[in-house]
Amino acid sequence: MKEFKAKRAQSEDEVFSELCFCLLTANYSAERAMVIQNEIGDGFIILPRLRLAKKLKQLGYRFPNARARYIVEARKHRSKIRSTLTSAPNDAERREWLVENVLGLGYKEASHFLRNIGYSDVAIIDFHIVDLLASRKIIKKPKNKSLPHKRYLEIERVLASLAERANLSQGELDLYLWYMETGKVLK
Repeated sequence: MKEFKAKRAQSEDEVFSELCFCLLTANYSAERAMVIQNEIGDGFIILPRLRLAKKLKQLGYRFPNARARYIVEARKHRSKIRSTLTSAPNDAERREWLVENVLGLGYKEASHFLRNIGYSDVAIIDFHIVDLLASRKIIKKPKNKSLPHKRYLEIERVLASLAERANLSQGELDLYLWYMETGKVLK
């Protein structure tokens, strides 16, 4: 968690690169997205949309055109992401701003981005976490893989309660649950 919090002090370009990583992880492997993030580097900032899409496709990314469009669209927020997030009163408000203003970011990806730059009071609810909670009868398994906004927040409240009882932030709890389910700690 200290490593994540330290990322908040990085340059705007490094924070933006982390946002792009989280845009790439939607319906895709985080491990592969890390490889792509490292390969593209400052291309997230400078490549025109079509060249970025071509590079994503060359690197084996599943949705090169859509994600290139999302990344190029997100550039208009690059210089104000850190200041906007810092000025928000809490992590839920930070996430709302991201979801409302960054095309392609849903609750899971926005929460992932926030956690990766040191904000830890929102949950990253993906199918690994849902499966773990459902297998232990903590929640009822949703019928669909994608979670509507209302259901996401319901599960997040369950996680918030668990985190409070364990004296952890939701971000810390998420890392533990992710590790329990996958055997890995990524970012």
